[in-house]
Amino acid sequence: MSPDNKGIKVTNWAGVANAPFPAEGAGNQTFSNLQLISIVAGFFVLNSKFATPWNNKVQHPNRKLEEYIIIKDPTLAGYQGRNKIPMEIFFENYFDGKIDLNGDALEIMEARHDWASFEFGFGQLKFFLTQWIPETIWHSKKQDEDQVRDHYDRGDDFYEAFLGPRMIYTAGIVSDPARCETLEELQDNKLRLVCEKVHLKKGDRLLDIGCGWGTLVAHAAKNFDVDATGVTLGIKQTAYANNRIKEYGVKNPEQARVLCLDYRDIPAQPKYDKITCLEMAEHVGVRLFHSFLLQVRDLMEDDGLFFLQIAGLRRTWQYEDFIWGLFMAKYIFPGADASCPLYWVINQLETAGFEVQDVDTIGVHYSATIWRWYQNWLKNRDTITAKYGKR
Repeated sequence: MSPDNKGIKVTNWAGVANAPFPAEGAGNQTFSNLQLISIVAGFFVLNSKFATPWNNKVQHPNRKLEEYIIIKDPTLAGYQGRNKIPMEIFFENYFDGKIDLNGDALEIMEARHDWASFEFGFGQLKFFLTQWIPETIWHSKKQDEDQVRDHYDRGDDFYEAFLGPRMIYTAGIVSDPARCETLEELQDNKLRLVCEKVHLKKGDRLLDIGCGWGTLVAHAAKNFDVDATGVTLGIKQTAYANNRIKEYGVKNPEQARVLCLDYRDIPAQPKYDKITCLEMAEHVGVRLFHSFLLQVRDLMEDDGLFFLQIAGLRRTWQYEDFIWGLFMAKYIFPGADASCPLYWVINQLETAGFEVQDVDTIGVHYSATIWRWYQNWLKNRDTITAKYGKR
């Protein structure tokens, strides 16, 4: 560098060909990434509020808001007539007792587009930025353990109130659309279907990851004479599941067991002929999903079969999907951020070395299952709220 240079400084090295030093102009010194985040978030909020839905085929009754909900808080009095209330404001104030339903909850929610708007609110934006994103990135063992035990160890009687005697917290299967099958029939259909899909046979080693209350483990051990192992993080679930195995009358008590274990701590040996995972993989998280599938593959025998059931969002998402997704993450299934579209799941499976042989979309069956859960909840609501409270 020449000490006599004035004006634009250049190097004096022949190999650099006197390249000028970069100018220190406007950039992140005057426009930070935090400002960019706020601009993008603001656009998202405004677009969700004013964008026109591309599918308006549903005909609404065009009733007044008061015909659906009862507003008790005077600060919310502006929502009346045909002035729709944002869904986030509705459910948060409903939980706080400031809003009540004017009729059956299911019927009111089925007509939700007639009285509610699906705009992205600042409360959900705060949850998304301060809780959902950090949890999605991190997904530590401690985080998953705390979330699972806080949720699923609430009390077995709480879940029995709507899941019924089978205690299966995943979709059942409708076998006869012309007949209103019971919840127990739907779940029995599901158990049979899973065992058929993996060609379960006597002598197989079965691993059920995220086994819940152990119903599939007990069913498989009793009816197919397999060696069945279930894994769950729930302490109360583990105790319930091992009692369930005894109640099912499994001949050999050493033939089936449920372990209280993080999926990442499942021993590499023994290998399993069949592995099932029914709606637990969502809790693995997007970041760890690939490594989870690699682990499953390594736990299997070379000719093994893997049955994966996962709840996911549709590819052509709408703001309503995103709003409900955040609602589920906050109140229903915390940490289940791997609820992704089908194409993403299949791509992950194939990338991990699996050959996908069969795919079913069972959303209609899930709807049938939830309807029956709802009927059970109505029958047992007073008993449960007396013990656990309304919120």
